[in-house]
Amino acid sequence: MNFIIGSRGRLGQAIAEQYPASEVTCIDRTVYERWAEADSAAAITAYFSEYAHVGAVVYICSGLLDPRLPAQQLHDVNFRLPQNIITAVASAGIRVVTFGTAMERTLTSNPYVQSKLLLSQFVESAGGSDFSPAHIRIHTLYGSAEPSPFMFLGQILSALRAGTPFEMTQGRQLREYHHVLDDAVAIKSLVDNHAEGIIELSHGMPVSLGDLAKAIFKAFDKTHLLRLGALPEPIQENFSHVFERPDALDGIVFRDSIESVVDYMKKQITA
Repeated sequence: MNFIIGSRGRLGQAIAEQYPASEVTCIDRTVYERWAEADSAAAITAYFSEYAHVGAVVYICSGLLDPRLPAQQLHDVNFRLPQNIITAVASAGIRVVTFGTAMERTLTSNPYVQSKLLLSQFVESAGGSDFSPAHIRIHTLYGSAEPSPFMFLGQILSALRAGTPFEMTQGRQLREYHHVLDDAVAIKSLVDNHAEGIIELSHGMPVSLGDLAKAIFKAFDKTHLLRLGALPEPIQENFSHVFERPDALDGIVFRDSIESVVDYMKKQITA
């Protein structure tokens, strides 16, 4: 059985779709909403003792992405919750899969990234057993739902809908954009092959934010709204590093980022 925490989110829904309904349990938020608390071990153990068996997989897809949220809230949801679950099921033969961000090595001053970096360090320290946890570092996801308003694509979408100028930096920042369904296929493959420890889910085909923005605004014939260079360049950013595609992802097909993102944005405008 596969258990999904955070099944209402973009990634959780996509992972659930990779399995027959009979093989997935989407845990209701009311069940796990207090599992980040210090005294939650008994409740976590009781739940999985009743519903899980040896070899079950727990996908922890819940998480907060907005770095503007209170640091303690980010810490509790992104670190304490998965830490408590991993600790509680460690001796039960249950595998836990957590998710981080590819920016854990670069944007270390970001409170969201800090919470995910702590989680990756904990996962590394918890390895060494037959059911060691996995921490999959993912890139920017899109597809299957409207982009979050605080994300780059969400901000562009708001500008397009309102017909207002979109101010940004020169756009030299490099990003990998992954369709969430492509990543869900890749994640299932990794889990099926018993991946553990820290895994970089990278396709190795980054785009600059400037090129992506220009392609989107051009597709809508709204290039006059794009204000490249209106904002200062960030100090801590990825301007040159290209992530390598791991051998574990051989055979996984990823969509062309710019073409697919433009198509996705068109669907959001007409939705």
